[in-house]
Amino acid sequence: MNTSPSVPGAGRRTDGSSVRIGALVPLTRPGWVEAGRHLLAGLELAVRDVNDAGGITGRPLELVVRDTAADPRRAAAAVDELAGLGVAALAGEYHSVVARAAAARADALGLPFLCSSAVLDALTEQPTGRVARLAPAQSHGWRIYADFLLGAGHRRIAVAAEPSVYWAAGARILRDHLAPRGGGVTELDMRSLDPGAVCDELADKRATALLLLVGHPEPAVSVVKAVRRDRRLAGIMIGAPAGQPEFAEWAALLGGDGTAVPFLRYLPERLGPLGARVGAALRERLAEAPSFVAYEGYDTVAVLAEVLRSHGPDRARIAGSWPQVAVEGTRGPIRFSRTPGIGVWQWAWPPVQVVDRDPAEPARFRVLHTG
Repeated sequence: MNTSPSVPGAGRRTDGSSVRIGALVPLTRPGWVEAGRHLLAGLELAVRDVNDAGGITGRPLELVVRDTAADPRRAAAAVDELAGLGVAALAGEYHSVVARAAAARADALGLPFLCSSAVLDALTEQPTGRVARLAPAQSHGWRIYADFLLGAGHRRIAVAAEPSVYWAAGARILRDHLAPRGGGVTELDMRSLDPGAVCDELADKRATALLLLVGHPEPAVSVVKAVRRDRRLAGIMIGAPAGQPEFAEWAALLGGDGTAVPFLRYLPERLGPLGARVGAALRERLAEAPSFVAYEGYDTVAVLAEVLRSHGPDRARIAGSWPQVAVEGTRGPIRFSRTPGIGVWQWAWPPVQVVDRDPAEPARFRVLHTG
């Protein structure tokens, strides 16, 4: 699926040719389609708001969307295509492994890339000035999650993990942070275990928490159902640091079984006036509560629009502007800096919460920990 939406809500003062931004979004399986839909909604709403305010010095802003379907090779090919179409910059992507492939190709082509949602620390193999990121690095967010586990009294933690650079990095971050503080991590290889065998391992290891480092909806949904129905595991906490319970599909598939599953999300406890206004517009556009991913999409375009107004559509000037960015985003002031261990320009840091769905009211989220 390749889409190039028309420019929504072009303001009265826009004229002439458009300024184009390329957007990478997972819109089909095996990509996380619901996350992609929220990301795209945020991107599109921000483009509409930019054009309603007069565009980029009188020129309409246009979003040229390409579906990555969670495929790194497809994403790299899309970067080549978008660069050839003359986009000024690249935006978006949710899946970390896909964003890494896109970042490598964009860097090689001299195309500035503002990554919206992917958190993998090693977004690029070598430091680069062309790539910036809004989402917090995985090491930052997952350490906060580990602190939450310790504060809740969990020391014997199991992770049900599939093979992936992203999941392996997450398990390593948890292990390195928990071990010096008296916690231990047991890894359950989901290539060889079905949900029933996972339950047996949890009972045998006397784990107090199981973290899902697996794909959604499967095998995550099947594992949750099996654990919830196993009487031996009545006291175990299920967690999903990658954020699977954020989206409505999780609640629809699991109902009450999907509540009380803590996950990471990147929102403040209270939105300011801009965040509240954008949230209301996103809710109308999505016909449901917007996730933090939708806000990430909006903030991505807000940053790029400000850069384009100040520096024009020249790619080299855009890439050189990251350290000068000062934009009021939906979740707070956005500035980029060089962060130790991170090879791209990084917003350090977006707000981070550990939340879950309230068992008494599954549509409501409870904030359990902030960092």
